[in-house]
Amino acid sequence: MHRYRSHTCGALRESNIGETIRLSGWVHRVRDHGGVLFIDLRDHYGLTQCVVDPDSPAFSLAEKLRSEFVVKMDGKVRRRPEGTDNDDLPTGKIEIYVSEIEVLGPAGDLPLPVFGDQEYPEDIRLKYRFLDLRREKLHQNIMTRVEIIKSMRRRMEGQGFFEFNTPILTASSPEGARDFLVPSRIHPGKFYALPQAPQQYKQLLMMSGFDRYFQIAPCFRDEDPRADRLPGEFYQLDVEMSFVTQEDVFAAMEPVITGVFEEFAKGKPVSKNWRRIPFAEALRKYGSDKPDLRNPIEMQDVSEHFRGSGFKVFARMLEDPKNQVWAIPAPGGGSRAFCDRMNSWAQGEGQPGLGYIMWREGGEGAGPLANNIGPERTAAIRAQIGTKEGDAAFFVAGDPDKFWKFSGLARNKVGEELNLTDKERFELAWIVDFPMYEYNEDDKKVDFSHNPFSMPQGGLDALKGQDPLTIKAFQYDITCNGYEIASGGIRNHVPEAMVKAFEIAGYGEQEVVDRFGGMYRAFQYGAPPHGGMAAGVDRIVMLLCGTTNLREISLFPMNQQAMDLLMGAPSEATTKQLRELHVRVNLPQK
Repeated sequence: MHRYRSHTCGALRESNIGETIRLSGWVHRVRDHGGVLFIDLRDHYGLTQCVVDPDSPAFSLAEKLRSEFVVKMDGKVRRRPEGTDNDDLPTGKIEIYVSEIEVLGPAGDLPLPVFGDQEYPEDIRLKYRFLDLRREKLHQNIMTRVEIIKSMRRRMEGQGFFEFNTPILTASSPEGARDFLVPSRIHPGKFYALPQAPQQYKQLLMMSGFDRYFQIAPCFRDEDPRADRLPGEFYQLDVEMSFVTQEDVFAAMEPVITGVFEEFAKGKPVSKNWRRIPFAEALRKYGSDKPDLRNPIEMQDVSEHFRGSGFKVFARMLEDPKNQVWAIPAPGGGSRAFCDRMNSWAQGEGQPGLGYIMWREGGEGAGPLANNIGPERTAAIRAQIGTKEGDAAFFVAGDPDKFWKFSGLARNKVGEELNLTDKERFELAWIVDFPMYEYNEDDKKVDFSHNPFSMPQGGLDALKGQDPLTIKAFQYDITCNGYEIASGGIRNHVPEAMVKAFEIAGYGEQEVVDRFGGMYRAFQYGAPPHGGMAAGVDRIVMLLCGTTNLREISLFPMNQQAMDLLMGAPSEATTKQLRELHVRVNLPQK
């Protein structure tokens, strides 16, 4: 028999009854039933109930076992007594009558329990992550992640893509976040950067003639952490294709992402025909460029009904042509208590309040706004937005460029409070026609709004003859249930157009050559039209595991202060290391 095990702790069934076997694993828990000890033994594959009675030669040692001891047990498989089956376990019809125990690895007092799923402080969970990862739910999430990545690879290969690995040490690039820099020992005073994304390399692969690339790529960005974005690093399904239009990218990737969701959705419906929503429409209808389409509420511009009305606050705002009034319908929300609650919520979000109209029995509008604008305008609003008796509508006014995010939060809040958002499905969509540029109020200049390497709609002619803030790009996102899970674009592969695009954003031609020399040179020697995208592996796994925090689907994450409590990173470098790297530390004054 093998030194440590003849079977795993998830393998034994009724067909094994009568066999002498050997198991090794962790003591999950010990139960004393009238002097008979029941030990649940756990390994990666499952859990088996082991029984030690006072007649067993192993009993004295069994009494000393505690949770998370690693032990080897020899014994005989037998049928569980009638009425004690555990249908929740694959091994739930059998148990092991133990004849011999060997302790392979004793365990000290546990800083957090492995048995059970109770909440525990995050700093303890991350410092003792190896224990946290033994807990059933987190262990299952990590294995789900493994299977999702396997599914992605299989589906990408089925679509004719080839997996390539791109460099980790590279040059700094303006991808929209801070780089992690790595000092060079061989080249004093110079630095590598960890890639924020393999963007330039995957485009260079297209220049090299490889046609269809993918990679489960690590990406590194020195950004502040939040629940849906881990500090330091994340993984993406990175994709690029040659000789493609935007439609070709959509046709290749929709089946991959839909298939992954269907495979791991645990029976929840997954949208088959993805909607395509222009960026401007997404902001206007949903107040978000990553709308949660499980919420049926669509906002509408109702400015005309308030223009010149008796509600002077809105009427005066509308004298400025850029201002608008948007309505947020609230089906079933026509109670004073709910409307007051929403008004208080808005004030908690830093707003002066949230105007509303309620529609009472008979269809008459009620509330301060209805009283001010009168029954005709109230009825016209109702006819436009489709509210009925017992419904309400909330109103946001001003410059849409400034209030759209708040209106989206209000839409989400109404959907949550009134149970309109269907939590039991996955709604996938493309957001298209992103603006190529945006105005940076801080720097008082035009900036790229998304990916600087994207092709503008209209090409070089648009860059030369159109107001930059009106140019749309061949850029697109995939959204799911309120999260952006992928982003991509058709690339600007024309050297003159690339230089012009960066020039509009304040980069001179020489700066483009200096910073993107490899790609710029490649474009001079026969560049195919190409495009692609990158899907966030972590966010997809998070959604499919039904959690809202990426730490619940990642092996060894950092905490909110971007510190690895398990390994003690970041840590100070030694004087010798700094000297070798020609680096001097200049700490800020306290």
